[in-house]
Amino acid sequence: MYGNFSLDFFIFGIMPYAVLAIALIGTIARYERDPHTWKTSSSQLLRRKQLMWGSVLFHVGIIVLFFGHLIGLFTPIWLLDALGISYGLKQWMAVIIGGLAGAAAFVGCTMLLHRRLADPRIRNNSTYADIGILAILWVQIVVGMGTIVLTLQHMDGEKMIQFMTWSQSVMGLQVNAWTEVVDVHWMYKFHIFLGMVIVALFPFTRLVHMLSVPVRFLWRPGYQIVRSRQGARPVRTGLKPMNPGK
Repeated sequence: MYGNFSLDFFIFGIMPYAVLAIALIGTIARYERDPHTWKTSSSQLLRRKQLMWGSVLFHVGIIVLFFGHLIGLFTPIWLLDALGISYGLKQWMAVIIGGLAGAAAFVGCTMLLHRRLADPRIRNNSTYADIGILAILWVQIVVGMGTIVLTLQHMDGEKMIQFMTWSQSVMGLQVNAWTEVVDVHWMYKFHIFLGMVIVALFPFTRLVHMLSVPVRFLWRPGYQIVRSRQGARPVRTGLKPMNPGK
């Protein structure tokens, strides 16, 4: 009993704050010290097969899941009550939308992971971090899909309220936030734990490209000047420069 108490307190009471600190400080430090590594390191040139469908399915699914969790966990409970949205309805929306997005993310992530492991050239040009974070995401998606089965057994919204209260209590720096999730199924706990691991690893992997929105691309010139080595006249092309001004 005491051991479970200590583990729950560490994972859900202490770990969230450590993870947020690592993610914030690590992201700033990487951007300041190693800006040239702030990229997706795409392997498209090595092998395009599987990349398009895998990437599209994975990114669409994971983006929907990310914002779904963000909205679902951090929407104030009083706002749901004010809008007249029942907890059961919200939970059904989470199951349906999350299930579809999870299925898309699972198929896409499986294709990307298989592509990175099965192709020798791509595997040799991949870092441990590249493969590791993709594998962790795959496991997280599988566990998340598993929690849907558990959720269908209690659609009254009680567990949903527990997770919302825990998330919002953590952001409110309440020391007793961990008590909200002590009695939930281990699969929910593992899902939360993996989520925090991913956030902690965020600054040290290619996931940082999530913070880079190519807004400047919208007002780049519609052409670039290309000069031949023989000193021929410069030619305008329809390509946009990759690094203007450098």
